[in-house]
Amino acid sequence: MKLNYKRTILVGFAFFLISAFWQAYDATIPVILTNKFGMSQTWSGVIMALDNILAVFMLPVFGALSDKCKTRYGKRTPFITIGTVLAAAAILCLSFVDNMQLKNIADVATIDDPQAMAVIYDLQADKSLLTPEGDTVVLSEEFTKEEFVAITCKITDPATGKTITNPDYTNYVAPARQACAAQATRQNTMPLILFVILLLVVLLSMATFRSPAVALMPDVTVKPLRSKANAIINLMGTAGGILVLVLGMVFATSAVQNALMSYTVYYGVIAAIMLGALAIFLSTVREPKWAEEMAADSIKYGIEEKQEESGAKRELSASEKRSLLLILASIALWYFGYNAVTSKYAVYAGNILDKDYNTTMLLAQGAAIVSYVPSGNIASRIGRKKTILAGVVMLATAFTVAAFMRAESPTWMMNAMFALAGVAWATINVNSFPMVVEMCSGGDVGKYTGFYYTASMSAQIATPMLSGFLMDKMGMTVLFPYAAIFVALAFVTMSLVKHGDAKVLAKKGLEALDIDD
Repeated sequence: MKLNYKRTILVGFAFFLISAFWQAYDATIPVILTNKFGMSQTWSGVIMALDNILAVFMLPVFGALSDKCKTRYGKRTPFITIGTVLAAAAILCLSFVDNMQLKNIADVATIDDPQAMAVIYDLQADKSLLTPEGDTVVLSEEFTKEEFVAITCKITDPATGKTITNPDYTNYVAPARQACAAQATRQNTMPLILFVILLLVVLLSMATFRSPAVALMPDVTVKPLRSKANAIINLMGTAGGILVLVLGMVFATSAVQNALMSYTVYYGVIAAIMLGALAIFLSTVREPKWAEEMAADSIKYGIEEKQEESGAKRELSASEKRSLLLILASIALWYFGYNAVTSKYAVYAGNILDKDYNTTMLLAQGAAIVSYVPSGNIASRIGRKKTILAGVVMLATAFTVAAFMRAESPTWMMNAMFALAGVAWATINVNSFPMVVEMCSGGDVGKYTGFYYTASMSAQIATPMLSGFLMDKMGMTVLFPYAAIFVALAFVTMSLVKHGDAKVLAKKGLEALDIDD
């Protein structure tokens, strides 16, 4: 047996477009909510958590529904097609509502325009300008009107000669403009109402096909090769995210002067990327044919019994059920640790380490990318459980060492720990999903994919709140010990798992010479 890399890459275009969407969504929606609608960080965070909350309930449902779907295009393809088209259309419509709000805040929407600065100052002077929290913005105590109007978002640092963001701009202009946006939103709530409605349409559309899209890989890949295939799927997802990151650089979506930009063209390009990836997927992927071939190969190699060929379901034994629950618990636990770090490290790096968080996060991502395929190959030789346990040990080690590091610690050491964390995360992530679907029959892949996402999404909802609460109560330095403890607990639960590894098949004839088996 050899993995068909071409087929796996083509199947991966579904995950490619999903990752492209979420990269754009996570990068721009919080900016729109805070800068244009004037929302507080708290309410913006609540709305941003909606996708994870919806995912907990909807991904298992649509995964199970796709298991029961029977069309000439297959079980998963209809969900992927309809969901992608709806999401692409909805995100483009979202930009039109965003433009409505830009008109709503037209008086103060121009970055660094003297007239806009004067409007902001005058609104504050008559005490009508309130922050999203209800506090009055005080500018007159710090600046005369002329001084405030003269503030620009870029100045030259006399010490280095480099162009930097003016601290006065960051501390006064941006919050004042946000307060103006909040006031405009209170006076005309229709754009916000439409924006939230469309946001729900976008999230519901994405939720309809995430589980079916991910379940397609096991549908067309025999069980022993799923770790290798999942590595390719993860690489495709990473490629989608990187493409959108490059687009963000081209459109300068993170630039201060573009804080109130129109996203119509940007979202149009994102929608085009999604539909382009869908077109490649639909024109190349033959889901029913490939699924039938996988079922035939599974019977041929003794991986599945003949009665499972048609997708019939089987009951798990008591031992298998226990292993499934332990795997799901392990998934939740390592997400509790890992996601706490990824969601809080930007704040931690600035306050505790006095370091740029971008470098370390980029190193972690780069290390993960180069580790996806090797970790899948290693698992095919020593088993998924052993590979995951090794990854858990590496991740716990990285977080434990990082817990002792401070601003005076060598930068290279923190970089090394994040690189180690990236390798560890790839090792865990590539092999955990195949372990979940290893125990199900062909008729339940979508359902079990939903179980996987329920465990991971639940942790991602809870851990930012729990870790944030502990950081408020015990200090920021609790972050890495917190993460290390949860990852260590995952080692305990994972070590108790008895099922989920691929069957090791005897090599016969010429197949024994196939080193890719």
